[in-house]
Amino acid sequence: MRTTLANLKKGQRAVIVDLNIDAIPLKLLEMGCLPGNVVELLQIAPLGDPIYIDVNDSHVAIRLETAAEIDVEIITVL
Repeated sequence: MRTTLANLKKGQRAVIVDLNIDAIPLKLLEMGCLPGNVVELLQIAPLGDPIYIDVNDSHVAIRLETAAEIDVEIITVL
C-alpha cells in the first residue's frame, strides 16, 4: 500500500519509495532518509506534530509537513 510517511500509524514500517528532494532538509538525507531505506514510526507527539521515526538506526523527529513529502510503501500493517 503506497502512502506518505505522514500517514503511518505508530509501529508501522515502510520502505521509502520517492521524496521531494527540494522539500527535505539536507541533514535528513544525510541521516539516510533516501529511497530504498526502511523507516518505522516510533511515536507521535501529543498534538500530532512532530513525529519520531527510526531510519537507518537513527531516531529522528520530523514535522508532518516534511513527512508528507516522503512517499512510502507500507511493509508492516497493524
